[in-house]
Amino acid sequence: MNTYKLTLVALLASLAVVGRFAFAFLPNIQPVTSLIIIAGLFLGPLAAAIMAILTTFLSNILLGMGIWTVWQVVAWVFIGVISGFIGKSKRKTPTLVIVLYAAFSGYFYGLIISLVTYQVAGKFWPYYLAGLPFDTYHAVGNAMVMLVFYPIVSKFFIKYAQDRFTIQGNQNTKRGTEGQV
Repeated sequence: MNTYKLTLVALLASLAVVGRFAFAFLPNIQPVTSLIIIAGLFLGPLAAAIMAILTTFLSNILLGMGIWTVWQVVAWVFIGVISGFIGKSKRKTPTLVIVLYAAFSGYFYGLIISLVTYQVAGKFWPYYLAGLPFDTYHAVGNAMVMLVFYPIVSKFFIKYAQDRFTIQGNQNTKRGTEGQV
């Protein structure tokens, strides 16, 4: 992973941390999951995993650490890696599919976090069912954030990819002509 890609991951992670802290007063509505999905789609599974780990630990320094931190990392890394594989597919994924995946990820995240209670208290279903409204808030929030951010951010990442290929092409051309002179 090059320095530029690490910088993009750090910027997205800082945006996710600030967004999570800014929306902390709303139950389960946060831009973190959507930004991790965007990182996976455009930067790959490794970048999404790194962003998920960074975001979780940095935001939990502000909001509070606990046993759930490990499960948050597990859930967000899994979501990011899956989105990274979706982004690596040859076909262009429609925005509606990405929005639906973001909504599904809210429920999946809630399922993984509910495993914390099973680990500690041994009762999974009561906790999971009681948390479904909050998982729904998370799913709807993910879909809304994705509807707003994805079209904007995708233009920047497409421009980044085009500029990068142009720059690499120019460097390869210069290298090729230097040896011929």
